Amino acid sequence: MRQTASHFDYSTWITRLGIFFIGLFVFLIAVNFGAVDIQSADWLHLFSQQNGYEGASYVLWTIRIPRVLLAITVGAALGIAGALAQSLFRNPLADPGLLGVSAGASCSVAIGIVMLDGFRFIPTEELRVWAIPFFAFLGAIAVCFCLDYVARVVSPGSIAGLLLTGIALNAFAGAVIGLCTYLANDEQLRSFTFWTLGSLASARWLMVGVLIGALVIGWAWIRTLLQDLNALTLGENIANHLGVDVLRLRTKVIVLVATLSGLAVAWCGMIGFIGLMAPNLVRICLGSDQKRVIPYSAGVGAILLVIADTIARTIAIPAELPVSIFTALLGGPLFLILLRQYRSRLN
Repeated sequence: MRQTASHFDYSTWITRLGIFFIGLFVFLIAVNFGAVDIQSADWLHLFSQQNGYEGASYVLWTIRIPRVLLAITVGAALGIAGALAQSLFRNPLADPGLLGVSAGASCSVAIGIVMLDGFRFIPTEELRVWAIPFFAFLGAIAVCFCLDYVARVVSPGSIAGLLLTGIALNAFAGAVIGLCTYLANDEQLRSFTFWTLGSLASARWLMVGVLIGALVIGWAWIRTLLQDLNALTLGENIANHLGVDVLRLRTKVIVLVATLSGLAVAWCGMIGFIGLMAPNLVRICLGSDQKRVIPYSAGVGAILLVIADTIARTIAIPAELPVSIFTALLGGPLFLILLRQYRSRLN
């Protein structure tokens, strides 16, 4: 038993150090590569006596570092949300989009851009910049409460009923988005299409701070649920017999998934596959214990999104491509590999 515990601790620390050093390497690559070359003196500019930034120092400290940190926090939020969704549905191919969170955010943004004429009623441009993130988060949270209420009424206590409710809400939101797209003019359609493709170009230090705060609070809550989530993997009936309140657990997980993925979508638009890829990569390497899957999914999700965003902004300098294109290019082949692997396990 002592050898087993020692081996467990050793492998855990190796995994943590591996993710940390890979993340650090990816961070340094992402910060130093781009349209503007960064020199060592630009890093030291923060500690110099000069007031303000200029040239490459300005790009480093006000554009590139906040963008990379936003990619880290958004990737971590999507990774955790994906791990929670897969734990809730007991399906490794589940995704936060199944709950309708992303569709609800898109629906709300489409209504704001088209029906409210691109938020032109807001007096200043500075406030107007925050309108789309606010509407996106509002739509994600609205879907969260709607999903929980409908699932309680239609199929109380049923995870399968929750999934079907999410599919219905996705279809309804898709219909509203289609209507808004039909009614939109060229400018509104371009604005909505650009948002749906996903981008981290609008990164600000305030956004990073908000997401870090949400991750810290969310993780403090998630830690209290890990044991119950492990019990839920055995099935709803067994979890009930073990003393888990499945209905209450379901509600907590829905709120967490909606909040984390809603904040991510609000700042960056639609970014797919991160919530699907990160938990599965962790599960393949470390097993299905939620005490490992959920926290390590945050690190893997952050690394994947930083890599995808770095490629998106450097592959066609000075132009910048939507980050969702590269998350799909990374995630599509991996998704097929996962399908093949899980099929072989079933056979």
